[in-house]
Amino acid sequence: MTILDLASILGLFLCACVVVYGILSGQDSISVLGNFYNLPSIFITFGGSLCCVLTMSPGLKGFVNNLKSFGLVIKTIPSTEESTIQTIIELSNIARKEGLLALEEAANGIDDEFLKKGVLLIVDGTDPELVRNILETELNCVEDRHTSIIGFWDSLSAMGPAWGMIGTLIGLINMLKRMSDPSTVGPDMAVALVTTFYGSILANWICIPIATKLKANNAKEVQIKEVMVEGLLSIQAGENPRVIEEKLKSFLSPARRNAMNAMKEEEGEKVG
Repeated sequence: MTILDLASILGLFLCACVVVYGILSGQDSISVLGNFYNLPSIFITFGGSLCCVLTMSPGLKGFVNNLKSFGLVIKTIPSTEESTIQTIIELSNIARKEGLLALEEAANGIDDEFLKKGVLLIVDGTDPELVRNILETELNCVEDRHTSIIGFWDSLSAMGPAWGMIGTLIGLINMLKRMSDPSTVGPDMAVALVTTFYGSILANWICIPIATKLKANNAKEVQIKEVMVEGLLSIQAGENPRVIEEKLKSFLSPARRNAMNAMKEEEGEKVG
């Protein structure tokens, strides 16, 4: 089940509200919003920016996939370090009581493909160093894909203001060509400036927040997978589940570590 990231959704929505409020503040009519709509400016700023990143993309399919990555921002990562540690401890208890081969049946109930792959490698008796190399190689490939997507949004954030300025220059040139008619100066200047507005909106409302959130999600996912790698190798080495738990808790901040310990104590009291 996909859980939406309310912080991202709320943040994007409130940004729009702040801009609209700023436009309407001190104005007598909501029709003032029409002053900020100009189709040629939209075409130049958004169209030019997208065409540039299309040129930078490895292909049309890659460009479309990068655009679709917007959906990743409004979704939460399904697992956390705490839940991953708990899963590893459960697997280590199974391995300690029933042996490594018993993990094959447990792997059927694992949804995370990365963790499931690691468990099956252990069950097959793969050399520990080879297990680490295989999992770290896959982790590096995941990071490379994420970096490519993040780079797409970083590039788009750079293109937005640049194409906004291009639209502004086009507007100013047209304005100067019609300086003989003073009545056109104000409207032409407004059109020239609105393209810069669109470029700033594209960069600061959409692209930079998305790129930053994707970087945070990437860091979180990588850390979760690093927890999996260390946990699986510890299970393969036959380490005590308590030792494994303490080792994996080192990935957590002191506050989260204490919270996890407190939760474990509460569960112990309920069982008792």
